[in-house]
Amino acid sequence: MRRLFISLYLYIIISLFLLSGAMEKLWPHKEGENAVMLGAEFSQSLLLLSKTSNGIEQLKKHFSAEIIASSDIAFLPHQQDKLSEESPVLLFDSEERAVWYIQLSKKNLLKVGPITVVAPVYDSSWPYLIILAFIGVPIGLWSFFVWRDFERLRHICENMNSPDSMDLGPGVHSVLLPITDTLSAMQERIKRLLDSQKELTSSVSHEFRTPLARLKFAIAMLDDNELNERSQKYINSMNYDIAELELLVTEMLNFAKMDRETPVLNIENVDVVELADNLIDKLSFNTDCTIRLISPDELNYACDGHFLTRSIQNLIGNALKYSKTLVQVSLILTHDKVLIKVADDGPGIDESEWVNVFKPFTRLDKSRDKKTGGFGLGLAIVKKIIIWHKGRCYLEETDLGGACFVIELPLNN
Repeated sequence: MRRLFISLYLYIIISLFLLSGAMEKLWPHKEGENAVMLGAEFSQSLLLLSKTSNGIEQLKKHFSAEIIASSDIAFLPHQQDKLSEESPVLLFDSEERAVWYIQLSKKNLLKVGPITVVAPVYDSSWPYLIILAFIGVPIGLWSFFVWRDFERLRHICENMNSPDSMDLGPGVHSVLLPITDTLSAMQERIKRLLDSQKELTSSVSHEFRTPLARLKFAIAMLDDNELNERSQKYINSMNYDIAELELLVTEMLNFAKMDRETPVLNIENVDVVELADNLIDKLSFNTDCTIRLISPDELNYACDGHFLTRSIQNLIGNALKYSKTLVQVSLILTHDKVLIKVADDGPGIDESEWVNVFKPFTRLDKSRDKKTGGFGLGLAIVKKIIIWHKGRCYLEETDLGGACFVIELPLNN
């Protein structure tokens, strides 16, 4: 990149230097033309002509000339010396017109002028057109190609589902070659890190599941024996803990896979109202809380229905854990986005913790009882899915008094 910008800088400087010299030759500056007319040769010609027998009459014919008294003009000392030496004195009046004074005698002066000196007229737009052609057009083309390659590079990075999907082939070249080489090296490093993470996750899950399987087998053997009520209580508690650990391993594997790469989304037109209504019917079956849906009759949105269903289900399930009597699902369509709000009448979440709730393994209640159990991955999965759809999720205040989770999806997704 340093070489790229140095070459551009040198091109601009050298072009300006060469063009300024060429333009001065083709279109001399106004003062340069005037200098020829106002030079010593012209002044000397006026002096010689005034000394001839009919020179003054000739000057009167071609210029505005008259004889005036020496006392009518107050000259500076060095100007007076020039007149004494019979040299013409050039002055300018208030309108920048040239006036020559020539000493004829001690009492008289010859005044020639005022003369308006006009420089040659030329089309002043030509120099600017030349500058535009030799500097503006090449820089414009250079900027276009750089912008084109940067846009393609940005598009590749934004749509990268996994390191393998980032194609930095010969299409991205020219001035961005050093950047693409760096990105290719970074791509390989990321791939190695993700492969290591995948291998570590698989190994840890295997090491978890092997002793869990042995524990399940041992507990199943105990179930064949007659146990008293107290022993059965311990066995049930162990079964619950084993099931929780198995669920944790499954959730960790799912989240690691989602965090590692973006799946190919099956984008189709989905009626979000119908989707939410079906979810509410399913989740209302095993709860005492009321789940209320506020929505228009129909709300179609282009998305992956499977993943959007999982996001809304996670939010409603999370609200059911903490609500007292009511969970409210609101679907709102604006001119540029779709809003899905899930609010409850539970204890709510402190505003200082709003930025943390979507982080993996975040649990704000710290209780981990059976009613609000979980591993802190449900909301992190919601955030991941919504990011895939170019949206965002956040919290806001609600009239119900509890927490209100908001999914915001753009209409131009």
